[in-house]
Amino acid sequence: MSSVVGESQREFHYGQQDFEAVRALLYQLTGIRLADSKDSMVYSRLARRLRALKKASFPDYLAYLNTHPAEEELFINALTTNLTSFFREPHHFDVLRAYLTAHPETRQIWCAASSTGEEPYSIAMIVAEHFGRFDTHVKIIASDIDSNVLRQAEQGIYHFDRIKGLPEQRCKQFFFKGKGARAGYVKVVPELRAMVEFRQLNLLSPNWSVKGPLDIIFCRNVMIYFDRPTQLTILERMVKLLSKNGLYIAGHSENFSHASHLVKPAGNTTYQPNYIGR
Repeated sequence: MSSVVGESQREFHYGQQDFEAVRALLYQLTGIRLADSKDSMVYSRLARRLRALKKASFPDYLAYLNTHPAEEELFINALTTNLTSFFREPHHFDVLRAYLTAHPETRQIWCAASSTGEEPYSIAMIVAEHFGRFDTHVKIIASDIDSNVLRQAEQGIYHFDRIKGLPEQRCKQFFFKGKGARAGYVKVVPELRAMVEFRQLNLLSPNWSVKGPLDIIFCRNVMIYFDRPTQLTILERMVKLLSKNGLYIAGHSENFSHASHLVKPAGNTTYQPNYIGR
């Protein structure tokens, strides 16, 4: 196994067998398939858990994990990657605005990988701007497998740099600027926070807390972490939750040409249901 971290520099022995064992367990728990290039990432993130638990080796840690179900959440949190920003892939928010105009009956939007909250709050901003108020009939559900990032999302506190690219009007309308000990940070206003309901959800779980019909599903840059059979299983379940005129919004690096029996293109990385069994 090629690794950035040299064997002599490591605090714990870590070989190919350890990486494969971690990779297999993560896939079993979440459906996420780690690439070969993630070996160093696995070591650096799990080494913290070994230190915290005073475990001498990766096999010792995995044995502990096998007998302590509560550790599963910390294991998953350590290995899931969360990269996000406000209005990332901005064309999708133009799609959202146009959809709200064309479908005033819109009731439910699901953000299936909320991370630290930038994406669902961006959705909420568009909804608030469209209706001219915070209190609307649109329910925004935001879920993630990582409980740590959900806690951050619920707080709605961000470093000021995170909103530097936003128009001044949005900054004033949707964020409070921190003062004193909070200088350099901003917090989403309570009215915007109230528009989003955060839930922990594992897409591999047989039971989802999200129920249809949904008008729009944002599931961006999530499917790339799953193998194709898992992608198709999750996509089919999601499509079943969409309304007839619903939209599935994918990430810039995701393509579902292999799933034409489930969805059909409706724009740039945007799809409509094409599921015969609906």
